[in-house]
Amino acid sequence: MAVHLHEDDLPAGVLAPGPVAVDTETMGLITPRDRLCLVQISDGRGDEHLVRFKPGSDFAAPNLKAVLADPDRVKLFHFARFDLAAIEHYLGVTAAPVFCTKIASKLVRTYTDRHGLKDLVRELLGKELSKQQQSSDWGGAELSEAQRDYAASDVRYLHAAHAILVERLARENRTELAQACFDFLPHRAALDLAGWPEHDIFSHESA
Repeated sequence: MAVHLHEDDLPAGVLAPGPVAVDTETMGLITPRDRLCLVQISDGRGDEHLVRFKPGSDFAAPNLKAVLADPDRVKLFHFARFDLAAIEHYLGVTAAPVFCTKIASKLVRTYTDRHGLKDLVRELLGKELSKQQQSSDWGGAELSEAQRDYAASDVRYLHAAHAILVERLARENRTELAQACFDFLPHRAALDLAGWPEHDIFSHESA
């Protein structure tokens, strides 16, 4: 297992075929304001790749974009809504098709309100994740070892969690419902970017 840090793009040919786990780190939670600093990606075979973008980057990243936009690769996220918006806004691609472990968790782990990645990984896989670096400065000149390990851990367990959640969705007869949610996620991210981040346009309220 190794964590590889790359500047501005993913090297060609480093990922095996199949689903990839993806996460992002930004300067904050308001996508148009808080720039994309890091994209983490893993093919689930033991290595994690971190692609860093420095201030002023043009976000060209042709290899990374090709993977994210590949219609034959499922992209595994935890809380895909946020990551999809950041990827769309800064990289200009729609990262689909999608599987979101947070949505899947909410559909099958209805016995709990703890759907964060830390809680999900602990229950499903018996692994402990550290969240100490969650609110650190991702735009600095250097990434600390702690930051690198934190960023890598956010994609390290998504393939294993995905496999279990797929089984549970089938067991509870919620696979089709989950897929409908996943298919809508790029549109939900587009609504966020267009100015409807919190308002539920399906609600009866007129505001």
